[in-house]
Amino acid sequence: MSTTLEPPGTPAPPVPHPGIKGAAVRRGDRLFVGLSRGAGVLILVTMAAIAVFLIWKSIPGLQANTANFFTTAEWFPDQKPSVFGIAALTFGTLMTAGIAMLLAVPVGVGIALFIAHYASRRLASTLGFVTDLLAAVPSIIFGMWGIQYLTPHLVGLGQWLNDYLGFIPLFANEAGIYSRSILNAGIVLAIMILPTISAITREVFVQTPRAHIEAALALGATRWEMVRMAIFPFSRPGMISASMLGLGRALGETIAVALMLSATYDINIHITQPGGITFASNIALKWNEAGTIGLSALVASGLVLFVITLAVNMAARLVIARRAEFSGAN
Repeated sequence: MSTTLEPPGTPAPPVPHPGIKGAAVRRGDRLFVGLSRGAGVLILVTMAAIAVFLIWKSIPGLQANTANFFTTAEWFPDQKPSVFGIAALTFGTLMTAGIAMLLAVPVGVGIALFIAHYASRRLASTLGFVTDLLAAVPSIIFGMWGIQYLTPHLVGLGQWLNDYLGFIPLFANEAGIYSRSILNAGIVLAIMILPTISAITREVFVQTPRAHIEAALALGATRWEMVRMAIFPFSRPGMISASMLGLGRALGETIAVALMLSATYDINIHITQPGGITFASNIALKWNEAGTIGLSALVASGLVLFVITLAVNMAARLVIARRAEFSGAN
């Protein structure tokens, strides 16, 4: 073994302090944790402030109301005495959102699955771009397209449902008019929430571990069996999250639904007949003409929509937490 002797008088190289780098990293970690915690607290404070504002503004209308707020289907807040309720609004909102989810979730998941695991790279890129492009279309465009183009072409569907499934009250149409119905509004909402569900689900499908896919195929599984056994269990929480985000938009959509529905305050279970109204469309249509009590009543209806949205998201979080052990994330 040879040694190299330094010339006399050569200074020793500086030795870095071992704690400098570690201290900088710890400061960065503390800063990141503080910013993250502050962002979370800011969101909670904002939501609490919104809730307080809605409750404060809705108290005058609720005090002046002489009817049952939850079971009344009329909306006359500015008359003497004041009479209004959210029964018709709740029914219209849940029905349109339910139809939209029933149509959009299977189609969105199918599109995401095809793009992620079936289509070629060039076709997948094109389809993904076209699907995501729908999210950039303003809601008023969907509403005008729905009322001018889609509604006349859905007359045949409404007649077919009435002729062959009319024994079910949901599809019966004794009036013979098939425009501006809950079904038409639900179809437009399904098209509007499709990009959200498809884009998020597609990203979740792509994140499936390659080892899971190859293991299923190595065991002799077909392509569909591989999807059912490897991709769906891993992606189930993400699919639920995508569906809940789509549901949130369907519940709060305003202009498109206001154009598609005939705005009648009644609970009409015949979804192919004209009629129906939602929380958001009622606020948009009545805000400019409402008086002091009317504005308070609209804020009260907005408070109910706020609570419904929170309940939906909380239910989604509970489902995701219960299904997390099947995702493979742990």
